[in-house]
Amino acid sequence: MTKQPIHGLTNAELVQRARELLPRGHGLARRIHRQAMLDGRFDPESFRLGPEACEAWRSEFSFELPDLVAVQTDEGDRGTTSKMVLRLQDGLEAESVCIPMGQGRYTLCVSSQVGCKMGCAFCETGRMGLLRNLTTDEIISQLLVARHRLGWPIRNIVFMGMGEALDNATNVLQALRVLNDEAGLAISQERLTICTVGHVDGIRLLDQQGLKRLNLSISLNAANDSLRSELMPINRRTDLAELQKALTAYRPRRNFALGVNYCLLPGINDTQADARAVAEFCKPLGRVLVNLIPYNPGSLPLTRAPEEAEVDRFIRWLRAEGLPVRERVTKGRSVMAACGQLGNPAAREERRALRTVRV
Repeated sequence: MTKQPIHGLTNAELVQRARELLPRGHGLARRIHRQAMLDGRFDPESFRLGPEACEAWRSEFSFELPDLVAVQTDEGDRGTTSKMVLRLQDGLEAESVCIPMGQGRYTLCVSSQVGCKMGCAFCETGRMGLLRNLTTDEIISQLLVARHRLGWPIRNIVFMGMGEALDNATNVLQALRVLNDEAGLAISQERLTICTVGHVDGIRLLDQQGLKRLNLSISLNAANDSLRSELMPINRRTDLAELQKALTAYRPRRNFALGVNYCLLPGINDTQADARAVAEFCKPLGRVLVNLIPYNPGSLPLTRAPEEAEVDRFIRWLRAEGLPVRERVTKGRSVMAACGQLGNPAAREERRALRTVRV
């Protein structure tokens, strides 16, 4: 029998399921849920339930966190960036990154898939291909391990780890509900961000959820169809005009500001004409903030990392076009934890080898 993971449910959902499934002991569902989420444990015996009720809880519900395989750290001027590697029950691995934001605040960059099918040319995860979606409890597990096993004081959650979040919309939307649940983890929408390569159907679905305070950012990286299609294959399916239309319609609140992520690739997308094209793309989108990300070379680099003077020059060009810009300071590059560096390309080959042996 398949058990239901407690950490894949909101508090109210666990209460309802417990009432439906348990002959006794269901009255403690709210407290059991909070114990799992806020203390990182599942211990019905601690609530003085009888043996029969405890056995019923354990037969219907589970609270299994992935194994912590490794933690790698990168010391920087702004603090320590840490990458954790989690081994899931089927042996696959997911990576998450704890990013220092200053003043004792930390953001957890979480994965939504093992691998990714989007195939962006500058991204290490894309070289893995898509192995599978993460379930809701596996997404939430990343936060629980970070907090309860590693003691990381996580404040914000960004869906910018392995995978395309809106390609796994069902589990990611449920994860947002669990994270935002006032009776559980109680992370406000303002501290949650979805990052997408420009998954138009996913953006439209997200727009229907009524998440007024949720943050959204898109990975642009080129503002002409020819170059963007070369760098990001999704552009061959939905071009810039269609993406622009979906983003123009996405207005969850009056003061919403869209994040526009731009990975600066020397010799590829770093000319003044590129900056002008970015500004033209952003014109109808309302408030935007361009996050300029210096390219982080991976195992098969497209080009070198940009020099600081090149980054500064591109920022000046964008600002001259009237765009607000923020440089994304590189963190975690030495341990392959920086933007575009998550993922283990060898995992796909290992998985294929296992399947071949089983056959």
